Amino acid sequence: MKVSLFITCLSDAIYPRVGEAMVRLLARYGVKVEFPTIQTCCGQPAFNSGYWKEARTTAKTIIEAFEDCDFVIAPSGSCTGMIHHYPKLFEDDAVMLEKAVKLQSKSYEFTQFLVQVLGITDVGATFPHKVTYHPSCHGTRLLGVKDEPMELMSKVKGLEFVPLPHAEDCCGFGGTFAVKMSDISGAMVTEKVDHVKETEAEVLVGLDMACLMNIGGNLRYRNEPVRVMHLAELLYEGVKQA
Repeated sequence: MKVSLFITCLSDAIYPRVGEAMVRLLARYGVKVEFPTIQTCCGQPAFNSGYWKEARTTAKTIIEAFEDCDFVIAPSGSCTGMIHHYPKLFEDDAVMLEKAVKLQSKSYEFTQFLVQVLGITDVGATFPHKVTYHPSCHGTRLLGVKDEPMELMSKVKGLEFVPLPHAEDCCGFGGTFAVKMSDISGAMVTEKVDHVKETEAEVLVGLDMACLMNIGGNLRYRNEPVRVMHLAELLYEGVKQA
């Protein structure tokens, strides 16, 4: 099994510990993860803004970077979801379309890969804290990632799970949306944090650092002592504590 890590921009530049947690968890199961250094942005900001020519340029780099692996895993439903848009970008280019479809078929969000490909739902973690979960829009709606994170958390010893009210409401980030419509975005994340506070959770966990960065920023602005973690971080920390 040749597995490559698609780290994504935010995890690479701001949250490298997320990638480290993924790699170290997978190493426990004998999965050696490769890291193609030519990888770059998935092209989502350009794609969503209507700059499809520029999006194709970055998409071609991603396709080249991961052409020789069996699986691509990423700590982001959003960026993995963007790969699922690649066939649309290349629908008039038969050669690139075939490559785009191939990449789409082997690209997985991290919890998808753990549960669907490796068949792992219990990593042997212990995490004695009260936890709530934000299901990011793209992972849930584009990729259908719903049961996998819940299965993984349900097997963590000591973890007290508290459902997040209106959990599937968007956090308000949405990439360029947060810049172009900042007032609406700010109102949405404020509402999201209000719901996080309702749970009285110690930890907010999710699968997408863009959403967690947005929610975490609002939590810090309001001096709320809620720890924000990617699920890969929680699982790896829990394994070390076990």
